[in-house]
Amino acid sequence: MTAADGVVGPGPAPQASGRVKAFLRLVMIEHSVFALPFAYIASLTAMFQLDRNIHWVKLLLVTVAMVGLRTFAMACNRIIDREIDARNPRTAGRELVTGAVSVRSAWTGAGIAVVVFLGAAAALNPLCLALAPIAVIPMVVYPYGKRFTNFPHAILGLAQAMGPVGAWLAITGTWSWDAVILGLAVGVWIGGFDLIFACQDVQADRAEGVMSVPARFGVPAALWGARGSAVVTTGLLVWYALATDAGLFFWIGLVIVIAAFCYEHTIVTPHDLSRLNRAFFTTNGFIGMSLFVCALLDLLVRGLTV
Repeated sequence: MTAADGVVGPGPAPQASGRVKAFLRLVMIEHSVFALPFAYIASLTAMFQLDRNIHWVKLLLVTVAMVGLRTFAMACNRIIDREIDARNPRTAGRELVTGAVSVRSAWTGAGIAVVVFLGAAAALNPLCLALAPIAVIPMVVYPYGKRFTNFPHAILGLAQAMGPVGAWLAITGTWSWDAVILGLAVGVWIGGFDLIFACQDVQADRAEGVMSVPARFGVPAALWGARGSAVVTTGLLVWYALATDAGLFFWIGLVIVIAAFCYEHTIVTPHDLSRLNRAFFTTNGFIGMSLFVCALLDLLVRGLTV
């Protein structure tokens, strides 16, 4: 067995708390900031339309469901990709490659996470529970996508698009096309910045036969695709604002998002990827949080009761 199989070398067994911390690093729990703000926007807008009251228990359950599903997805991603990660210098230090987390522990964490997700869905309403397995499918398919399509970013976008739709269903128990618009905005946005992120692995991906837009069509094409995604995302957010009769603060948030998009796409160029992490992590985290804060202020001003 190799380190890629998840065996830890000689030495004392890690403490339980250390294993938990290693697992949380594995799934990059802090990156929940990308998807959660949009789930909150959908949830709070649904509450505003329902009775203008914040339902704190349901909001907590939405949070638990989102974090649980994302944790499951990331654990599966790392498990499925561990051999590819071991051969890529950028990812060779990941916990499943080094043995900081065993494959068994990763599967255990993934199992707990999906049970937590299903439990939260069941506590929300029967429709959420019935549709929950559909949300799980693309989370597992995505890691395999890079093995059979040049557009695995689209699968990731589809997976992320379900967040706002599910959050709206969690509150009302009914379908909403407004939530679909917001979900599409999130999916196109995340698929677009995944194009940027994939640019750093072009050489390794080509050597391993890993498929992606940058590996197949080149970094310039991927960055143009990401810019196009930003434009489409902006259009969908405008559509969502009009569909939900959003007020001034939401539009201010949208202006901030547009400014952040412009910044993001000026600091990363085909010949200079040195600021890619700033574009991917910092800027996109700022985009989600800024729009959420502005959307929340807008709903409060319009009558949402805390």
